[in-house]
Amino acid sequence: MADWHTMEMHKNLLDGPEPTLLPEEEQPYRMLAEESASPTQVAAEYPAFCLAWAMLADDSFAAGRTVESYAYARTGYHRGLDALRRSGWRGHGPVPWEHRGNRGFLRCLAALARAAGSIGETEEESRCWQFLKDSSAEAYAELKQ
Repeated sequence: MADWHTMEMHKNLLDGPEPTLLPEEEQPYRMLAEESASPTQVAAEYPAFCLAWAMLADDSFAAGRTVESYAYARTGYHRGLDALRRSGWRGHGPVPWEHRGNRGFLRCLAALARAAGSIGETEEESRCWQFLKDSSAEAYAELKQ
């Protein structure tokens, strides 16, 4: 649960939706941190864990496998949308970058924008970057480099 400072930082003065905080499951983080499992293994065991999909998308993009990166990013993006909806998100509103549980989804969104741009899907690229910016200005500043 977010502390009062985090909640206060995201207080919406226009009576918009509250920030959405995705749940955190410790085991996939532990698996990745201990390097006992690859992102592929983690994605297979925890397919709703967006961070594994984001890592796969980033690794594929860095290796020049753009279409593969696009597919991984899109998978993580859709899994993240499902999780956001289950967490009360209604199609808009803040998804704070500083909440660890949100970072996988936000990274997938950035990876999808990047890969879409690389394959000439400029409308999707623009839409994804705007969605990222609208969801978290911090994530946008961190990931759009």
